[in-house]
Amino acid sequence: MKFLDQAKVYIRSGDGGAGAVSFRREKFIEFGGPDGGDGGRGGDVWIEAVDGLNTLIDYRYQQHFRAKTGVHGMGRNMTGAKGADVTLKVPAGTQVYEEDNETLIADLTTVGQKFRIAEGGNGGFGNQHFKTSTNQAPHRANPGLAGQEMTIWLRLKLIADAGLVGLPNAGKSTFLAAVTAAKPKIADYPFTTLHPGLGVARVDAREFVLADIPGLIEGAHEGAGIGDRFLGHVERTRVLLHLVSAQEENVGKAYKTVRGELDAYGNGLSEKPEIVALSQIDTLDADARKKKVASLKRAAGRAPLLLSAVSGEGVEAALRALMQVIEETRAGDAPKPADPRWQVRG
Repeated sequence: MKFLDQAKVYIRSGDGGAGAVSFRREKFIEFGGPDGGDGGRGGDVWIEAVDGLNTLIDYRYQQHFRAKTGVHGMGRNMTGAKGADVTLKVPAGTQVYEEDNETLIADLTTVGQKFRIAEGGNGGFGNQHFKTSTNQAPHRANPGLAGQEMTIWLRLKLIADAGLVGLPNAGKSTFLAAVTAAKPKIADYPFTTLHPGLGVARVDAREFVLADIPGLIEGAHEGAGIGDRFLGHVERTRVLLHLVSAQEENVGKAYKTVRGELDAYGNGLSEKPEIVALSQIDTLDADARKKKVASLKRAAGRAPLLLSAVSGEGVEAALRALMQVIEETRAGDAPKPADPRWQVRG
């Protein structure tokens, strides 16, 4: 299935049903009077985070969603039925933006969250509401109110505890494949990874979700290479594992290149906890390893971890370091403020 993390969608809630103009005509009732019922409410447009989805591919093939109009009122004071709602089902981690693609409307981070994007129009009053002492037989009723229409953007940001960043061929996909059941494409050329990948890593009987994104190069924030579009998928992570390949001629420069792109991207990535690791160390002898560790330590300002996803050296230590930061940040999580437009299905 193709990975799609952004979609533009048009939505429209239902119009309210019109009120009815009707009069009682019953045997043995001398004075009938108006009995026109009210129109029903138009259907709402909802968005709901559901389990089993990890892409917005469904919205590539359908971009228009309209809720039903409320049923018109009828005689005998019968109110019309409410119009059917429309629910857009999306994976957890989906954000809803207005047409400018900048103003956030809703952020669905957990399965079961449901948000009303557009409210259906109210139904119109029937003629029973317009009876007065001087107008005993009103021949007027209100039409229903129009529904809301808008164009929205859906943007998926993967839900993961830890994210992998680094230059192309830094060993990110190899590391993901080594510590999780994910099967990313691995090859000896740049930009093997074209779409973000997720996997569940396990260490000391504890689990966390690990995200791998396409590699960054200098100028990614300006569109170089694949650009920085996929950095949004590590915005939600609690910690970043920055892999620097031991095969880089200048590991310090490689580290600073990626850090520069994270700083240029913004959105809080540069402030996230970062664990630096020199990867692919199985390709170095002892002397070369010492030199590269020293160079990376100067650039990062702290001693890096050493690991090789191929030989397994240092992998468990890296997982434990990630797990420690994840557990510390989980303890500080705050509940989401209540909003009447939200629903959570338990």
